[in-house]
Amino acid sequence: MYCPYCRNTQSSVIDKRPVSGTGEIRRRRECLKCKKRYTTYERAQTVELIVVKRDGKREPFDISKIRAGLTKALEKRPSFENIEAIALKIERKIRSKDAFEVDSKIIGREVLAELKKVDPVAYLRFVSVYRQFKVPGDFTKELESFIKN
Repeated sequence: MYCPYCRNTQSSVIDKRPVSGTGEIRRRRECLKCKKRYTTYERAQTVELIVVKRDGKREPFDISKIRAGLTKALEKRPSFENIEAIALKIERKIRSKDAFEVDSKIIGREVLAELKKVDPVAYLRFVSVYRQFKVPGDFTKELESFIKN
């Protein structure tokens, strides 16, 4: 850690506290050379998660894609405000598997499971795109399966 004023690497920590909601630690430091104080933030570095798509392509995990899917499914629904919480819950579940690669199907199943709990209509919207429904009968089959479970 370099002092932003004199570039010295020696400092002492005056105060530290967690930053609410982000998982970061805020540290107030004092440079041992120039005696000026500055703030640093520390957070655990997450392992880059790779998503394996249906066609075999690999790309970095991007939570904004989950948010976008949830936004489309929950549009004009009462639980629309819960998008961020649902997306973070799904990300935690995926990262808790301790894998470097995750199949996109697993992500889709996690989204479906959360939507099924939160909003049945949003679940049907999402599943129709996820499973690529072609005819109205696909909705009927999914609805019957939903009602049974």
